[in-house]
Amino acid sequence: MINLEQLRSKFQETYNREPRIFRAPGRVNLIGEHVDYNDGFVLPMAIDREAVVAAAPRRDSLFRIYALDVNDAKEFDLNDEPQRLRGTWLDYIEGTIRLLKAKFPKLTTGADICFSSSVPIGAGLSSSAALEIAAGFTVLTLNEIGVNRIVLARAAQQAEHEFVGAKIGIMDQLTSALGRAGHALLIDCRLLDSKPIPLNFKDVQIVVCDSGVKHDLATGEYNTRREECEQGLQILRTKMPGVRALRDVSSVDFEKYRALLPETIRSRCRHVISEIKRTTQAAEMLKFGRADSFGKLMYESHASLRDDYAVSSPELDFLVETARSLNGVFGARMTGGGFGGCTVNLVGKSAVNEFQETVKRGYETKFGFAPKIYVVEASDGASEIKISATQQGKM
Repeated sequence: MINLEQLRSKFQETYNREPRIFRAPGRVNLIGEHVDYNDGFVLPMAIDREAVVAAAPRRDSLFRIYALDVNDAKEFDLNDEPQRLRGTWLDYIEGTIRLLKAKFPKLTTGADICFSSSVPIGAGLSSSAALEIAAGFTVLTLNEIGVNRIVLARAAQQAEHEFVGAKIGIMDQLTSALGRAGHALLIDCRLLDSKPIPLNFKDVQIVVCDSGVKHDLATGEYNTRREECEQGLQILRTKMPGVRALRDVSSVDFEKYRALLPETIRSRCRHVISEIKRTTQAAEMLKFGRADSFGKLMYESHASLRDDYAVSSPELDFLVETARSLNGVFGARMTGGGFGGCTVNLVGKSAVNEFQETVKRGYETKFGFAPKIYVVEASDGASEIKISATQQGKM
């Protein structure tokens, strides 16, 4: 977890003044993968790993930003021509701020910023969304602009498209902005409507296993999957002209017209259509605390992501199959963009220690290093961290 005292002290040392402190969480997606950009339903939860920003407003339009974790400082002026696709962490922050500026002309004041994050980078837990939402929430608040969380999430998503080069859906940013402690969010990615669902699993922990294999969604595979879905949609529209997205194609319609689709495109569409159905079913299982039924859907989701969408990896497959072999594990699947990153697991509380030991030992034997394992809790979305005078005195 982040040492707020260290972050605040570094800010004071760097900028010689007192900051306000803001945070936004990462997320783990319980089920509903690669369907957000197809207008589908997803079921993520914000987690207790977060990006934290210490900041204070300036009197000009300059943003001076220090990344504590990597000891790196960068800056940009809001009045200068924007730079894109530099391949650095600044792309996420500057892109979000500039796109918020386009929506809110009152956003004119720069800021001094120092940030740190406890969300693992490249693990599929949305470290980028946490940073974007934390930075955007900070800047809106410092400029005394009311925070519309959906507008903030859209700006952060657009920043990924235009400044980072990843054509992602909006799930990560919405979850970071709207998360609720003790709940998952059933998000309708077309209407951007989110419904908090209590985590009613009794005596069950949500455990994340980080394969240690990094992925980079901007390298092309993620964008390729999106293009393949669009190709499939265009073909299906020749028979169903009214459909707006793969979300609108039922399993019955898919079976009726699947022969029109080239084999690879057919597989991609089959995953999306079946995954949307699994997600709505899983939300019902969550309401009633049916960890066994929910877990079965998780295993089905992983198989679909592995076989039809082709975004898994040997490391992720090993983690899921190891989890499946253990007593006390209800379900497991890869989570995030794929090609590496994490699995998410439903594990009985009494089985968590054995799960961790067995997974680490088996993974290290096969791949030569141990995975990182996190037991995570559902967290609230973006907020300001209020530090009282008493707390400041203790820092």
